[in-house]
Amino acid sequence: MLTSIAFRLHMLARAVISPAVLGVAGAVFDASGRVLLVRHSYAPGWQLPSGGVGRGEHPDTALRRELAEEVGLSGGSIHMVGFYARKAGWVSAPVAFYRIDDAVVDFRPNLEIRAICFADPLAPPDGTVPAARRRLAELSGKSAISTNW
Repeated sequence: MLTSIAFRLHMLARAVISPAVLGVAGAVFDASGRVLLVRHSYAPGWQLPSGGVGRGEHPDTALRRELAEEVGLSGGSIHMVGFYARKAGWVSAPVAFYRIDDAVVDFRPNLEIRAICFADPLAPPDGTVPAARRRLAELSGKSAISTNW
């Protein structure tokens, strides 16, 4: 199980090896218009599912791979929403953000993701992290699209 300390050590090691880490995140919507949120083993709060892009990997491919690994996502149509600047300590960690519709989620708790929920994007549950709340507000048209995660 990844702990908060292990995650920070992992990010430190990546920062030394590669000071820029490209990430992907997705807003997965079900047929009822609810959005998928995840609870990580190493970070507090409900978040949008996300992950890292491997060396030489296209962000679209990374998104599908990460979400398949983390939540059992298959199928669906993906559309890039935007590209966001993000800092994680001294590391530059930009994020390519996508909307995913008509996908299937076959979730089983694992070492990284402990729980999922489908929530109303206009009223996410208590404990939803600020970045996820901002992305959901942008997708619903309740706020302008930002350049920062």
